[in-house]
Amino acid sequence: MTDTPTSPDTTAEKDTPPAVELPWADVHVEHHKMLRLAPLQTDRNTGGRPLRFVEFGYAERNDKQRSLMRMTISLPGQRVRKEQNHLDVWVDHETRRVHFGPASGLQIEPMNRGIGRFLAAQGITWAKKRWPAYTVDGSDLNNKDALNEDTRLRRDHFLRMHGFDVVYADAQHLKGSVKEVQVGDLLADWNREKLQQVEILEAAQMLQQAEQNLAEQEVKLKKHEEKVSKYKREDAGLRFTITCLVAFAVFQAGLLIWIATHR
Repeated sequence: MTDTPTSPDTTAEKDTPPAVELPWADVHVEHHKMLRLAPLQTDRNTGGRPLRFVEFGYAERNDKQRSLMRMTISLPGQRVRKEQNHLDVWVDHETRRVHFGPASGLQIEPMNRGIGRFLAAQGITWAKKRWPAYTVDGSDLNNKDALNEDTRLRRDHFLRMHGFDVVYADAQHLKGSVKEVQVGDLLADWNREKLQQVEILEAAQMLQQAEQNLAEQEVKLKKHEEKVSKYKREDAGLRFTITCLVAFAVFQAGLLIWIATHR
């Protein structure tokens, strides 16, 4: 589980058992919350990071054999690929094991805004409250992520911040894996400076405050416009006075010249 584009490690395909068909394939999110992505400085890799609001949705299913928490992030006015902004937490009660999906890894858009850690924290919190003694499956990490050092470091930091142990079988840091860990040892935390949950009343207060600020700005703008109009009128009056004085001075100069030449 990472917050960078990933795909299953092809080196492990031969040893992978046939995939077990899981239930609840048609489950869609049923509960929705608003998230605020705080404005941040432009990142050299991911670009601009302005203030933005996104929707967090989730649904939960349980039976005697399995449990599921499905989470998604929706971006207003923007469509993403099916595998993006999606995280499942699967629990197998027979084997007392937990794993995160999809198999292609956690792919987030927009990146570097705290969304990946938030989703992981929600899933970990949900599992820790119910099954802290269960074991989270270990897995091999995608070799492609290790080809770019920044991507690898970001991935490893993400995993370790949630309590996963990342190890490498080679000095080049290409063959990485995540060890098994108990659910109770995971860390459910995210960067609250980057991302905050916004309740309905808070959203209403924000809109009310924004409308009040807009009204105050309109009043200030109107006062400035009145001052500008006043200055324009005064300027026009001064220009007229100066024009009259110049004309009178020219007339006086002409009159003096005429008197001097006709004596």
